[in-house]
Amino acid sequence: MNKSAICAGTFDPITMGHLDVIERASRIFPHVVIGVATKAGKTPLFSLDERIDLVRQSVGHIKGAEVESFSGLLVDFAESQKVRVVVRGLRAFSDFEYEFQMALTNRKLRPEIETLFLMPKQDYSYVSSSNVRSVAELGGDTSPFVPEPVQRALKARFH
Repeated sequence: MNKSAICAGTFDPITMGHLDVIERASRIFPHVVIGVATKAGKTPLFSLDERIDLVRQSVGHIKGAEVESFSGLLVDFAESQKVRVVVRGLRAFSDFEYEFQMALTNRKLRPEIETLFLMPKQDYSYVSSSNVRSVAELGGDTSPFVPEPVQRALKARFH
């Protein structure tokens, strides 16, 4: 049995939905690597170092959680970490089509790496980082959507 899994994303910023999926993964796998993607194709609100720091602060209570940055293919990162399971969160049916295509692509690239889909709690099934950024930019309350360290960082960025 695999003892490690990867939960990866840009985490710009990490949300309660991300955190819920990571916590669920940590109940299945004693070691969870949270891969923070550089994602050169996007212009993130927070720098890579800020995102890593916010993720570390947010997952500090999760035993066996480790935060690492990566660039390039997720399956290459998984291989470099000697991890054979990638955990992906599914919020809604619209996520499924994209994630299913990515899982099949990853399987073609690295057949030994499995993708495991987990759904966040219903309370977080609609939360996205882009929506959180919009709420914060417009002065709204982000507390239902993100952990406390992220709330502080968003307030500092926009106010």
